[in-house]
Amino acid sequence: MTIITDERCTAYHSPGHPERPFRVNGPVKKLKLQTDLKLQWIKPEPAPKAKVLYAHTTNHFQRLAESHDFDGDTAYHEGIRDHALRSVGGALKALDLAKAGKPNFSLLRPPGHHATKERAMGFCYLGSVAIAALEAKATGSKKVAVLDFDVHHGNGTEDILANRDGVAFFSIHQHPAYPGTGTESFDNCRNYTARPNLPREDYRKVAERAVADLKAYSPDVVIVSAGFDAYAGDPLCNQKLSAEDFRWFGKTLACLGVPVASAMEGGYSDDLPDLVLSYLRGLTGK
Repeated sequence: MTIITDERCTAYHSPGHPERPFRVNGPVKKLKLQTDLKLQWIKPEPAPKAKVLYAHTTNHFQRLAESHDFDGDTAYHEGIRDHALRSVGGALKALDLAKAGKPNFSLLRPPGHHATKERAMGFCYLGSVAIAALEAKATGSKKVAVLDFDVHHGNGTEDILANRDGVAFFSIHQHPAYPGTGTESFDNCRNYTARPNLPREDYRKVAERAVADLKAYSPDVVIVSAGFDAYAGDPLCNQKLSAEDFRWFGKTLACLGVPVASAMEGGYSDDLPDLVLSYLRGLTGK
């Protein structure tokens, strides 16, 4: 298992903000104690601008360097475009590793699945997983699936991938919840909603239906927006999943028999290191 990370992504923060450096340095500390996973650690290269422009407008790319906040949740930080470019680079490296048959996880900040073609929002600046999906298409994959199990709808990924041939988006998320989208499926975008405080067993049924539809799509590569905020202890939403459920996600994806690339999205509880570890154990059959 290869972990793609870079300590520089812990350098920015807003006091009291849930998207905090612990989201990376906590799991890194936990994972470094695990000897059975035989982890390798690499740093990403920043994504080239040309690949970012697969998904985003030039105006948006330039806006990321302007030193004023994007919205009330999404602050400007010094160097945030460089951080976001490394996060995209992590997703691209995860894709390369997946295609080479190597288990992987991109453990970086900022997340990406709320960033639309033209807007940073929801703690996200560039659509890392969406860009990786478009790169997979550009480099020969015929059918690319994106699975997003973050508890919030990946509206940015949907915005970028909607109506594109050879790419399908599958999102499991709570509704109502931020950002208020993802209530309907259309064309290549399939949305699976769970009401707040849904019993854990029922949430799993929603997830099982999404994974069954993904499997029926018969992708040749799967790119995962791995969010851990459907966890029972997460402060930003109202679901009841356990660490074992995230292990199930990993194990189920590993059993698809196709390359799987994973990048971290949300997850804001103090138990995040345990949740990431459970997912990776599932991916590696542990």
